[in-house]
Amino acid sequence: MKTADFDYDLPPELIAQTPLEPRDASRLLVLHRPTGVIEHRRFTDIVDYVQRGDIVVANDSRVLPARLFGRKTTGARIELLLLERLDEVTWSALAGGRRIREGTDLVIYNDAGDDSGVTAQVVAERDGAQRVITFSQPLDDLLDEFGHAPLPPYIHTPLSDPERYQTVYSRPVGSAAAPTAGLHFTPDVLLALRDNGVQFETTTLHVGLDTFKPVEAVEVADHHIHSEWAQLKPESAERINRVKLAGGRLVAVGTTATRVLETAALRSAGLMGSLRHVAEDSADYCPWKLVAAFSGNTDLFIYPGYKYRAVDAMLTNFHLPQSSLLMMIAAFADYETIMHAYRTAIAERYRFYSFGDAMLIL
Repeated sequence: MKTADFDYDLPPELIAQTPLEPRDASRLLVLHRPTGVIEHRRFTDIVDYVQRGDIVVANDSRVLPARLFGRKTTGARIELLLLERLDEVTWSALAGGRRIREGTDLVIYNDAGDDSGVTAQVVAERDGAQRVITFSQPLDDLLDEFGHAPLPPYIHTPLSDPERYQTVYSRPVGSAAAPTAGLHFTPDVLLALRDNGVQFETTTLHVGLDTFKPVEAVEVADHHIHSEWAQLKPESAERINRVKLAGGRLVAVGTTATRVLETAALRSAGLMGSLRHVAEDSADYCPWKLVAAFSGNTDLFIYPGYKYRAVDAMLTNFHLPQSSLLMMIAAFADYETIMHAYRTAIAERYRFYSFGDAMLIL
């Protein structure tokens, strides 16, 4: 397939700039794969579709307050977006500003916009705006003080409450962007699912910024997918397998949870050839188990033609054109069905992207 096949026109006003209040006030497009039938509901209606005996699995990764502001020692303003910690004081980051070259000295601002006392130096240049930066001290205890939520570039409205870019069940810090399908859940919705006999389980995948990049290869199959660290704990894998063996459905919250679960299913089946970077010391599978616990990187690229082995239903937001995320859901529900659903969502004025509405694919 061509990458251009996954393009579509979105009116700019449909890109959600702020989250709705409350979280579960968003709309829910329900897509039935066997028939292509579409229903228009509210997110709280998800309890009507996830049944007793099912298990909902979500990504519990928490967004790192990774956007830093500051200046060069010459006075010019700069912006940093931390991507990956390389050692105690060194990070890979995207650098915004003029002529930020190797050897450039930086001063980091505090939350009030004043010099924080933390300094840094660019020690290496990588592709594009990526830089390797060494700070004068570890940032772990300082990011909560003067770090900012790394909102996607298509969101131009400041976020008044940083917690609205975190899921209510987020725990381990490590993502550069939120697993946005989970932003719709409230404690009340989670309790309603539990009262209906639905289990809730978490896995972890630390989301990288490459998740949202458009695919640049002409042919989809030629795209080299990014690698992200993920974990499915043994006790979680055991509970998922029990539900599946009992006939329940596995409902993935978002493309990140889907990626973890399908990686775990491939591991369990011993199909490791398509996973180049999975930690070998974490293998833990038996032939009769649907998913296997693992901890390590996954570079699984799911696009039409992929056979899903674990996920039965998926909750997801509406994704950017030509993105690997749109390709993933097109593999889950059939290309034509998904593109028709997107055209319908646009015609019905759904809100798109990170703070937008949700789609439940059954």
